[in-house]
Amino acid sequence: MNYNHFYKNIKTIAIVGLSDKPDRPSYEVGKYLMDQGYEIFPVNPNIDNFLGIKSYKTLSEIEKKIDVVDIFRKSEFVGPIVDEAIKIGAKSIWLQEGVVDEVASAKGRAAGLTVVMNACMMKKHKEVAYR
Repeated sequence: MNYNHFYKNIKTIAIVGLSDKPDRPSYEVGKYLMDQGYEIFPVNPNIDNFLGIKSYKTLSEIEKKIDVVDIFRKSEFVGPIVDEAIKIGAKSIWLQEGVVDEVASAKGRAAGLTVVMNACMMKKHKEVAYR
């Protein structure tokens, strides 16, 4: 996969499982992506906002077109998130480090989505940006 091309062609990222706790990996990644100029949409029914950005309970509540659904949930919860990502017309699904679901990933690919699994969106961006 050409990550340089990938990052240049995305603008909106919905982060499912984004935490408002600074010590959590999702917080660090969300802040980093925001600082890089991406428009992020927190998806977590347990928080009201992330650094002042409204949090959504589900992907379907977001009214803007989403390029990437970045998933910070345990692997067993990925299937329904991928189904919803397909339903909203997302272009890509990104499963963070340690998140693996071969069945959901295959379903995403079959629906025409780019799927990245078991990788950190921030680390990959840094690899491309700082070569």
